[in-house]
Amino acid sequence: MNEIEIREIAHSLADAARAAILPHFRHIALSADNKHDTGGFDPVTEADRAAERAMRALLAERRPRDGILGEEYGATEGESGLTWVLDPVDGTRAFLSGTPTWGVLIALADASGPVYGLIDQPYIGERFEGGFGTAQMTGPQGARPLRARGDRPLSEAILFTTFPEVGTLAEGTGFADLARQVRLTRYGLDCYAYALVAAGQIDLVVEAGLAPYDIHAPIAVIEAAGGIVTDWQGGPAHAGGRVIAAAGRTQHAAALDILSRVA
Repeated sequence: MNEIEIREIAHSLADAARAAILPHFRHIALSADNKHDTGGFDPVTEADRAAERAMRALLAERRPRDGILGEEYGATEGESGLTWVLDPVDGTRAFLSGTPTWGVLIALADASGPVYGLIDQPYIGERFEGGFGTAQMTGPQGARPLRARGDRPLSEAILFTTFPEVGTLAEGTGFADLARQVRLTRYGLDCYAYALVAAGQIDLVVEAGLAPYDIHAPIAVIEAAGGIVTDWQGGPAHAGGRVIAAAGRTQHAAALDILSRVA
């Protein structure tokens, strides 16, 4: 595996996704289809589809032997033992609402899970990457290293999740039990919350019901920055489902003590 080549391709993928998505953002004619067929609302837009098509086209040219797992177009088998895991717009509800914290998630995984990840925030111009000995971000203020904030007591922690309704009733109750123990609980941000763990701004992100493409890139970025990502039992999280992302072992252990009791 040529790590320099992988990083260069990942950035090219993010650039291609930006170019495909931004013309649609805050466009008055933007519409969304509903992927949910049981009464909920799981939107997908032409921006989602165009971004994934652009990234797949680039991979077909540059890495034709690799597999691909994407939110909009599913799985494509590869021959190399490596798989690109793509979420073209993480936070489509935010995208539809005109808020700027949606992002593009790009990861490269082998059989053990993600080995490199990139979280790109096209509208605000920030990009977070982790893996192969790299943990850094670039943005309007330039480039800087990423470093999770490390150990803090739960009573001083900042906790995020995307939606107030966290998964099932039991999962939501577990989250509420955790939220009562922290200093501050906030909602929203989708993948940007994971980037803030890596950037040393917040302590915990707790979610449930995730797909692999939602979490591969955040795992790689946060772990490269010194943080921890597991499921609610302390095991690997790259299959999705219930996830704890923590800035330090103290926060992780305290969250795990509460959430591991959820049936």
